Amino acid sequence: MINDELRKYIEENVFPLYERNERGHNLEHIQYVIRRSMKFAKTIDDINYDMVYTIAAYHDIGHYKDPKLHEQISSDMLLADDNLKKFFTEDQIKIMGEAIVDHRASLEYTPRSIYGKIVSSADRSTDIDSIIRRTYSYRLKHSPNSSLENIIEDSKQHIIEKFGKNGYAKEKMYFEDDEYENFLNKVDVLVSSNEEFIKRYKEVNNIE
Repeated sequence: MINDELRKYIEENVFPLYERNERGHNLEHIQYVIRRSMKFAKTIDDINYDMVYTIAAYHDIGHYKDPKLHEQISSDMLLADDNLKKFFTEDQIKIMGEAIVDHRASLEYTPRSIYGKIVSSADRSTDIDSIIRRTYSYRLKHSPNSSLENIIEDSKQHIIEKFGKNGYAKEKMYFEDDEYENFLNKVDVLVSSNEEFIKRYKEVNNIE
């Protein structure tokens, strides 16, 4: 399904770069997004699987530089990779760059292409424990002097703002996905009890 030479190039030259990112945007996350991107791509006629794979592989590559601007940085890094010209046309590379910019859940517009819709949908988490670990590792890195109490509360509010009843990521799903709907329901239950949220947060992150 994927060009063997392209896959080899990305595995050897792109995947190792994810060691620079914090835990929530590491290679494990990228492989999760690749898997789900392929799942959604299979529902679309005449889709280019090499493009889908490449977009997913690059979509968070620049996160270590600036999390708040990582979608544009990651897009720029893909566009600057001349090796991709061996596999794609200029128009295809442009579409891939736009799709990476469009993947972020907090963006206010609809992705410009089906490729942007695929990676945006695939990037939505379906694992509560993974979200909890990501919020903790992010805050440890960017707010190391915060108290544990503040970190937990800030993490909870972020999860509510993103995945709660009026969350900005709730509507950023462009494919039918029971896995995601089940995840959202579990989030609503967990954040409804502060005591249960704190307990789960500490258990998941191995906090005594």
